[in-house]
Amino acid sequence: MAERTEESASVAESLVDDIAEKFHSHDSSASESEDEKLDAASSPIKEKVWRFFGREQPVHDVFGGGKPADVFLWRDKKVSSGVLGVATATWILFELFQYHVLTLVCHGLILSMAILFLWSNATIFINKSPPRIPEIHIPEDLAVNIALTLRCEINSIFSMLRDIALGRDLRKFLAVIAGLWILSVIGNCYSLLTLFYLVIVFLHTLPLLYEKYEDKVDAFGEKAMTEIKKQYAVFDAKFLSKIQMGYRKIRSSKSV
Repeated sequence: MAERTEESASVAESLVDDIAEKFHSHDSSASESEDEKLDAASSPIKEKVWRFFGREQPVHDVFGGGKPADVFLWRDKKVSSGVLGVATATWILFELFQYHVLTLVCHGLILSMAILFLWSNATIFINKSPPRIPEIHIPEDLAVNIALTLRCEINSIFSMLRDIALGRDLRKFLAVIAGLWILSVIGNCYSLLTLFYLVIVFLHTLPLLYEKYEDKVDAFGEKAMTEIKKQYAVFDAKFLSKIQMGYRKIRSSKSV
């Protein structure tokens, strides 16, 4: 009898242990599912973080993700420093020393032609092979593709300017006028070469700084954009909407 009671007690203990394990596994699975739900609920909030220009990709992918992106973001420091150094030397040569482009090209061609001529004739006396100068040919397909691409871009710009000049979009018209006026002011202060040099410097500094301080810049940009939108809404309600309504009335009266 004692053995039977011990066996029944052991069976009861095993049943209790099995039930406890089932409840424990159920609680752990329930907690995991709740954590997954919380993560799923919080993931859309993370995805809705405001970014400049509404981008969803990293800065490297925005620049194409290739060699230009590596150069602008200093992933390849040798090439980036080389490009910035050549641009700086060119700006110093032409702006500070007042060296002319045509003079530089002619002097460079004279020097290179003289070196190649002397090298080719010197190989006869020193019994060495002459310099190998490759033949350069521009492929016809490449030239045609470049011409077609430029043609499409120029036509699209002309059509956009035509639509703006015809008065079909007042906002674009005012934006283009403001942009051209700002460019005229900047062009009055700096030369064209200085502007190109500043663009190169900005491309080699601003993307790198933005990638480094991305969250802080986006937070500040979001506040600035909301304030700009508020001010633009006030300006639109007071001025632009009234001008558009008056312009539409004038056009409708003329068409009648």
